[in-house]
Amino acid sequence: MIYVTGDLHGDFGRFRHAEMRKLKKGDTLLVCGDFGFLWNGDRSEQALLKKIGKLKFNVCFIDGVHENFQLLGQFPVSEWNGGRARQITGGLYHLMRGEIYTIEGKTVFAMGGGVSPDDDFRTPDEARLCYEIPSREELNLALDNLKRMGQVDYIITHEPPMRIKSFLQLKLNNNTADITGLNTFFEEIGKLCGFKRWFFGSMHVDKVIASTHAAVFRKVLRADE
Repeated sequence: MIYVTGDLHGDFGRFRHAEMRKLKKGDTLLVCGDFGFLWNGDRSEQALLKKIGKLKFNVCFIDGVHENFQLLGQFPVSEWNGGRARQITGGLYHLMRGEIYTIEGKTVFAMGGGVSPDDDFRTPDEARLCYEIPSREELNLALDNLKRMGQVDYIITHEPPMRIKSFLQLKLNNNTADITGLNTFFEEIGKLCGFKRWFFGSMHVDKVIASTHAAVFRKVLRADE
């Protein structure tokens, strides 16, 4: 089975929650960004990564806005389940932007990235080293892959499409998160390609929106329910 959860932010305690007990051997957990376990590369962090990689289920994460992209980029890229991915260790994988994977017989489009709330406070040198916002090449790859497929089962992103984000802002009375070009891009993706369900994590809330979109945070959802 494929399951989906939201931002972990480097909190290993999340794997001990009752919500995780539903996952069985051979299942796959998709994490919608801000994984957070790749931050400083020290020994304790490496030990945690190995523990995650040895779990009975696979853990596949997309990047969000709070990642160490320089450290993440040191892991080699290889082909995995039909798309490019980084194997961190064991059953732990980073799903790369714009790629489509076949996982347990289901097609999954992955697109990490977003606009960091810290963006306005960075110096020019700091901004140059930040890779939260997808590049033009990554956006074009996403479009090419989706046009080629025409239909996928699941879409996994950190940020939601524009209309969904606007709806949640009104529902939650939260206008602190701006609508960005990436939200608009995702809105267009929804028109370009058919899909069954779309999951995203950046809003830090658990809320199913109609039958097609779900904001995930602390809950663990079965992708096909």
